[in-house]
Amino acid sequence: MPLIKVQTSIPTPETPQVEAMLKGLSSSLASHLGKSEAYVMTAFESNVPMTFGGTTEPVCYIEIKSVGSMGGTKTQAMSQDFCTQIETQLGVPKNRTYIEFADAKGAMWGWNGRTFG
Repeated sequence: MPLIKVQTSIPTPETPQVEAMLKGLSSSLASHLGKSEAYVMTAFESNVPMTFGGTTEPVCYIEIKSVGSMGGTKTQAMSQDFCTQIETQLGVPKNRTYIEFADAKGAMWGWNGRTFG
C-alpha cells in the first residue's frame, strides 16, 4: 500500500544503480511507516522534461502515498531521508527536490482485487 514514485529530469542511470536506489527507498519507506516492505511499491521515471525556479538544471519530484496518516514528524523525517538519498544516488540537490505526501483512505486504494477499507 505505500508507494514512492520518483520523477527526475536527469538521464537514466545504469540499471543496477536504479535498482539499488529503489530497493533503498523501499526499505526506508517501510521503516518510516512501520509497515511491511512486502506491500511497498517503488517507481522511477527519468528524462522527464521539468523546470524548477525557471531553470532546467537537474530536478526531482517524489510522490509518497500510503493508507493511513503520515503526519508531521514522520513526513519531516522522510523528507530529510529521501532528499539525502536522491542527492547521493542521483546528484539532484535537496533544494531542487519536491516531495508530495498523500494519505489515502483504505477504500480508495486497491490491491489483489479488493481495497484496504
